[in-house]
Amino acid sequence: MKVIVFGATGGTGQATVSELLEGGHEVTAFSRHADQLGIHSERLHLLAGDALSAEDVDRAMEGQDAVVVALGVNDNPLKVRLLHRSRTPTNICSEGTRNIIQAMHRVGVRRLVVVSAYGVGETRAMLPWPFKLAYRLLLQEQIADKERQEQLVRNSGLDWIIVQPVGLTYGRSHGEGVLASTTGEVHHNTIPRSDVGHFLASVVQGGQFLFRTVALSG
Repeated sequence: MKVIVFGATGGTGQATVSELLEGGHEVTAFSRHADQLGIHSERLHLLAGDALSAEDVDRAMEGQDAVVVALGVNDNPLKVRLLHRSRTPTNICSEGTRNIIQAMHRVGVRRLVVVSAYGVGETRAMLPWPFKLAYRLLLQEQIADKERQEQLVRNSGLDWIIVQPVGLTYGRSHGEGVLASTTGEVHHNTIPRSDVGHFLASVVQGGQFLFRTVALSG
């Protein structure tokens, strides 16, 4: 398959690109800093662009079979919350996804896999109270953006899957120990990005989790 990954240079995006290539897919890595990806393959195409630009997204969507959205804000949450400074606009998830959905409809791409966060939307009530407090105090803007993003995806009319990982780390893979739950159940509060990337690559085809929100934990 031909799969495009938006937000390809973030930690989760990089892991997803690697897993897709490992699975034999042809991958387009879309990012403002695509040249910094650091992954090399004959089946990898680097495409510099901004998800907030409808023109950039339209150009990228041609010829794709599936889409993975791994957009997000990587800046220090304290800096974003207190100083309102971020290298990435805090509406990147919702507005970028809006552009992606519109482009998918224009060119006829159906499969949309979106990375959100545990504690957003369907799992909001299941979030432990310390994390609810952190979301409110430090991540309010980013979580509100994720809420808007999820609503756009559910209303998209596309073949969507929303993936909600718990706290992301750069730790070692849990391998077969990953829990993918459509009821919001989690085992641990963290999961390596490599395991998230592996799961995202596994659901770009097939119908097991179609139209479902999947909580992902180690």
